[in-house]
Amino acid sequence: MSNPSAAPEPWLNGPVPDVPPLLMPAAHALLHAREEAARALDDLTTDEIWIKPGGAASVGFHLRHLAGALDRLLTYARGETLSEPQRNAIKIEGVPGTPPMSAEAIVQVVNTAVERALAQIRQTAESSLLDARGVGRQQLPSNVLGLTFHAAEHATRHAGQAITTARIVRGRRDDSGRHPSAGREGQAR
Repeated sequence: MSNPSAAPEPWLNGPVPDVPPLLMPAAHALLHAREEAARALDDLTTDEIWIKPGGAASVGFHLRHLAGALDRLLTYARGETLSEPQRNAIKIEGVPGTPPMSAEAIVQVVNTAVERALAQIRQTAESSLLDARGVGRQQLPSNVLGLTFHAAEHATRHAGQAITTARIVRGRRDDSGRHPSAGREGQAR
């Protein structure tokens, strides 16, 4: 059941300023993913963010991957190749870090990635949407439109996975409100 006092989803808030009409659905999806990323992290401890329930990817992974993949896909949409730092970032998206990355830090990473994506979308001419783009080392065929929409779809998918994983983690808390595996390197036991 929905909360009647909750704000409408971004796609019901009208046009996003300065976004080309054909890319408006992608902009709305990114704004929604950003909202859901913050919602997924709500009330999770830093340890809980990095728990892998049943061996599944952690909430932290999904949200860092959301940001990293968004950056990578839009790099391809610009017709560029990935930089060494972008390729290296793939390897650490699921690593909590020392100390583990906090909810606030992850929200900032997601917000920054979404803002950069929206800035790129605003600068994308509708006349370029069908321009061919290569993806990855094999330069698999795509175009600006396909990459932009896939970037937005991929972001919403990982925001949804983060929400689901967060619900599982919250559901496994004991009566004290603590997760039984919290503090053990973020691994569910």
